[in-house]
Amino acid sequence: MKALIAEARNHFYERLFETNTLTLTKAGVASNADTSSRGSKAIAGKIIDILRDKHNYVVNTVDKISGQTLGRQFELLTMEFLQETFPHLQNLRPGQWSILQLGNNNRLKTSDFEQYEHLAYLNALTAENAQLAAALGNDYMVAPDVVIYRSLYEDDEINAGQCIVNDDICKMAAIRKSNGGKPLLHASVSAKYTMRSDRAQNSRTVALNLIRNRKGHLPHIVVVTAEPMPNRLASLALGTGDIDCVYHFALYELIEAVNEVGSEDAREILETLVQGKRLKDISDLPLDLAV
Repeated sequence: MKALIAEARNHFYERLFETNTLTLTKAGVASNADTSSRGSKAIAGKIIDILRDKHNYVVNTVDKISGQTLGRQFELLTMEFLQETFPHLQNLRPGQWSILQLGNNNRLKTSDFEQYEHLAYLNALTAENAQLAAALGNDYMVAPDVVIYRSLYEDDEINAGQCIVNDDICKMAAIRKSNGGKPLLHASVSAKYTMRSDRAQNSRTVALNLIRNRKGHLPHIVVVTAEPMPNRLASLALGTGDIDCVYHFALYELIEAVNEVGSEDAREILETLVQGKRLKDISDLPLDLAV
């Protein structure tokens, strides 16, 4: 029996290759590899070999693509994967769900959600008052790559089975549309194609801002990445308190690749991350978001 998430995972890889997000250079270096790291090139190349051997994907050879372009494409494909999977889990997590890449929708901001609507007020205040801006800074403005949010319910929907609410009670409940609130942010997904320089810490900064500046329920805060090096994955995945979990775009293939061509240190770090439930496969993400 074909599993929906398995099919979506395969389609995710097809799209990675079709859009020239995951490619090889003429020298045979994968687009998600660090060209200055022998280990990174070996592991990333082996992941492509494994995917190609298992599914006969066509891997294009292209000139170097800018990291910014690859990052935007990876965000888009991560969003598409979630759109293909999470809305089908209504039996586990019912709701009217929307999944968007914020970078492609300038009209939608973090302050458009119930838990963060006060940030728009703070932004307006600091824009008008330089002294206040200097005192507060602007790090409260957060910008997730991909968001999942939930629409509010009409009273008729809440009362579908029996009378649950009336005009006298539940006047501030966030999920009730008649209270005039905004959609509820369910998940913030930071999609990072690789983890060079400060990219890992950028994801952590977004996570801490979401935690610190919320009013109400904390959304899921996760990272999806195609980074091949276990030590770089560990720089973000190890520890708790900010990010729920890091999800690798091809964890099963990463484990196989590291076992074949990785160093002993790389194998130990990867085992620590997986056994400690700090690194999971992208196929685990939709179900984890249903919690």
